[in-house]
Amino acid sequence: MKNLLAVVGDGNAGPVLEAALMTARRFNSHIVGLHSLTTEYAVVFGGEMGFSISSEVDRTLEREGHERRDQARRLFRDFMNARGVPIGPAAPGYNGPSASWREEDGRQNAIVGLSGRIYDLIIVEQPEKLASIAEATLEDALFESGRPVLMVPKSGLPSLGDIVAIAWNGSTETAVTVTLGMPFLLQARQVVIVAVGPQHMPEPGPTGEELAQALERHGLSISLRTAFGRQKAQGESFLREATAAGADLLLKGAYTQSRIRQMIFGGGTRHIIMEAKMPVLMAR
Repeated sequence: MKNLLAVVGDGNAGPVLEAALMTARRFNSHIVGLHSLTTEYAVVFGGEMGFSISSEVDRTLEREGHERRDQARRLFRDFMNARGVPIGPAAPGYNGPSASWREEDGRQNAIVGLSGRIYDLIIVEQPEKLASIAEATLEDALFESGRPVLMVPKSGLPSLGDIVAIAWNGSTETAVTVTLGMPFLLQARQVVIVAVGPQHMPEPGPTGEELAQALERHGLSISLRTAFGRQKAQGESFLREATAAGADLLLKGAYTQSRIRQMIFGGGTRHIIMEAKMPVLMAR
């Protein structure tokens, strides 16, 4: 976890930076703060050709976009300076978290999905609503980058990674998430496996007890809890049991059912994305 990509959409991305710094302090990482400026035209129907570009609306959107970029840049600079994290090349002999700032032009979700492929972890904000740029960014990070994604809620983070819960359903996606989340697991004080029964697994796979035995060989302290139900109810159970165990980080395989199916019928991943009160590390 040496290279972290923190997506800073505007001046409200403080929790993302808090999570990035907590992670950087654990692993002595470099944080890249990324802001992307969307450059899109506003189309207004009704011109001679059936549509026209509205220069006034376009100028307004451009001005708002530059204001958000200024807010994001200022937040990143002030946050790192206040915590003694050097931005840019560190002084000789410095040994600790470091940071740099990056600006791109284009839609945030597309930039993150492409740029994130070289980072060990992508850190994004939790979406406040469906069909938002935050949700699109989270999904492109998951589906396009090939890297683990840490989703951070807007509430404060007193700690990150002391007690790590694993939402275990035996799926391939969750197995990948456990592997990519191993740096957090190895540093955790306690690991809690919240596992569904075999009858509720999306596909045949190892049980929670089998996962516990495998992780104990790494020297981890493991406890087991049981999640109940399918799809959305299962997501509720994962969150409830992880919260009861005092977890400050949840590992969850993303979209073990198809994304389209979850959009229509609901599902565990979608419920956790919208309702989690703790950071969630996801991969697929």
